Parts: sequence; C-alpha cells; structure tokens
Amino acid sequence: MTNSALLVMDVQRDVVAIADDGSGYLPRLRRAIDGARAARIPVIYVVLGLRPGDPEVSPRNKVMTNAVRAGLFTEGAPGTEIHPDVAPRPGDVVVTKRRGSAFSGSDLDLVLRARDIDRLVLTGIATSAVVLSTLWRAIDLDFGLTVLADACLDTDPEVHRMLIDKLFPQWADVLTVDDWIKAVAPQ
Repeated sequence: MTNSALLVMDVQRDVVAIADDGSGYLPRLRRAIDGARAARIPVIYVVLGLRPGDPEVSPRNKVMTNAVRAGLFTEGAPGTEIHPDVAPRPGDVVVTKRRGSAFSGSDLDLVLRARDIDRLVLTGIATSAVVLSTLWRAIDLDFGLTVLADACLDTDPEVHRMLIDKLFPQWADVLTVDDWIKAVAPQ
C-alpha cells in the first residue's frame, strides 16, 4: 500500500490571473482537493516565493529574472497568496520553493519523508514549469507519480497537450480528476 499526497503547486493569485483560460480549472482543482480529503490523502500546497530584494535570483537565470521584472512572487505580496478558491485549511502544509521544481530550495522532501509519502499526485500551474520540473525530480527520488491532466494548466495549450499526452505517460499515471477520485474514493 502506498502513501500518497496531492501536491497543489503554484496556484497563486498572480499565476491564476495569467494562466486561467476560463475552462473551469479552479473548480476541477477544488474537486481534486476535496476528493483527496475524502480519501484521507494529505494535500500539500507549494508556492514560489522570493525574498524581498530577490537575493536568490541570479541575473543568469532568465526565467527567474523575467518573473522578478514582472513583479511576480515576492513573499508577502498579495499576488503570491494561494488563490482563495483552493486555499489551504488550517493545519495544511504550505511549502515555499525558490525555483521551478517543488523540491528546489524547499523542505518538501523532508515533509514527504516525515510522513512516509512514496507517491505524489501532481497538479498545478504551469504544466511546462512546476509540474514538469517536479515530475523530473520526483522520478530521480523514486516517487510513484500520478498527474491529474485536467488539474494542470499551462499558458500554451499545445505544450500542455504534448506533455500530458506524450511525455508524462512514460513516467506517470495520467488521469482526469474524476477518474482519480473514483480510484481513491473510500469504499
């Protein structure tokens, strides 16, 4: 029997404002969160947060430099908060990362090991960023993986489809939110 955790990654106000395509992403993600809770699967939130003054951002890192220029991800800024439609409950773990992967510059691995978690269910924005980079790191750490296809979102729908349909199935189970909920629902 595996011990799973649902990761809700980078679903922060500013990120949702940039990426939400009006397809009902947040309600689908909310169903996944509610399904995890009903199945007693821990929900762990991951946010990207940079210290004021951005001491951890190198000018050689194009992605992070562009995010800082756009005014994104400063810890304590309203846009960095988790979107209220999927906000954590009191007692939920919120992990702050400093780069693309949920493991980069965070204590996520420590949290997972302390809870004896060996399978991750990945959700978040963007499919081509946090989901992809977290998937790669989780593979190297020998986690079992599930990706909830419709609980991931990307600003480029074609890139999202390519990752979900072609790349991710090589290393993870790829399911819809509804199919995953049926699979984990208490009997």
